[in-house]
Amino acid sequence: MRYLLTIYATEGAWESLPEAERQTHFNEYMALTADLKSSGKHLGGAPLQPVSTASTVRVRNGKTVVTDGPFAETREQLGGFYLIDAEDLDEALAVAARVPGSRTGCVEVRPVMEIPGA
Repeated sequence: MRYLLTIYATEGAWESLPEAERQTHFNEYMALTADLKSSGKHLGGAPLQPVSTASTVRVRNGKTVVTDGPFAETREQLGGFYLIDAEDLDEALAVAARVPGSRTGCVEVRPVMEIPGA
């Protein structure tokens, strides 16, 4: 089953970490990604640009409205994601616990809706 792991963190927290700690986290992300790829569990993933680059699109009554910034006004912002193949929720949760961002922010785990023929 496919699971989307979305990584949320307080924007700017990465930049406030000492360089050595940033490098450690980066190396952990690269090791996790390499492990998921070698096991065939990695289906995709990427870090995201800062929330200041986001646009939100809404269509109401046939009219498209585009606003700058994220949809949610929260302290923690979506910073990246992994799309993985896991046997079950327990395995997906175990992978999420290995994401370095889970120690300073959170990782939301959601099953991907499987639509036959899509």
